Amino acid sequence: MDTKELLLATRNRNKKREFQEMFQDFGIKVINLDDIKGIPAIEEDGQSFAENAIKKALTTAKLSGFTCLADDSGLEVDILEGQPGIYSARFAGEDADDKKNNEKLLQMMEGIKQEHRTARFVCVIAVSDPDGNVETVAGTCEGSIAFSPVGQGGFGYDPLFIPTGYKQSFAELSAEEKNSISHRGKALSKIKPIIKKVLAL
Repeated sequence: MDTKELLLATRNRNKKREFQEMFQDFGIKVINLDDIKGIPAIEEDGQSFAENAIKKALTTAKLSGFTCLADDSGLEVDILEGQPGIYSARFAGEDADDKKNNEKLLQMMEGIKQEHRTARFVCVIAVSDPDGNVETVAGTCEGSIAFSPVGQGGFGYDPLFIPTGYKQSFAELSAEEKNSISHRGKALSKIKPIIKKVLAL
C-alpha cells in the first residue's frame, strides 16, 4: 500500500516536525513546500486566522494537486487589544525573526503587572482537496506572558508563553506535553477525523 502524503502549506520546519509527530499514528507522510517545486509564496492578506488558513489551503491544494493542510496561528495579548494576532510572525517587521518579535512584545509590555499579562494562542487549521472542498477547525490555549524568555524548546513566542495552570513556558515543556495542551494540538485533535475522511484512511 502506498504511503499517503499530506502537504503542509508552509516552509516552517518546526511546524512540519510538530505535525508529523501528531500524525505519526496515521501512517501518512507529512511534506511541506520545501519538498515540492513551483508553489509561489501565498500572500496572507486575510483579516482573520480563518481567512488566511483557508486561502493557503485552497490555493496550495489547487496548485499542487495534493490534499493540503494550512494553519494560521498566533498570539493574542489582551492588554494589547489582541496584538500581535494575525501579524504574529512579522510583528517586528517583514524580516523579523522569533528573537525580534519576542523583544518587541516584551518592550510593549514593559511595566505591565502580572495580572494584566493574560494572553492566548489561537490556531485555525484548514484542509482542502485539489477540487476546492475545504473544512476548518480551531483551537485555543489560554495563558500569560512571562517577563523574560524562558526555555530552549519550541519556537515563536513559546519562551514567553506560560499556559494556564503551569509555571513553565511552552519552551520548557516536552513536545508531548506541549502538544497535549497547545492551541495547535487542540485544533489537530479536531482535524484528525477530517484528514482520515479526506485521505480515505
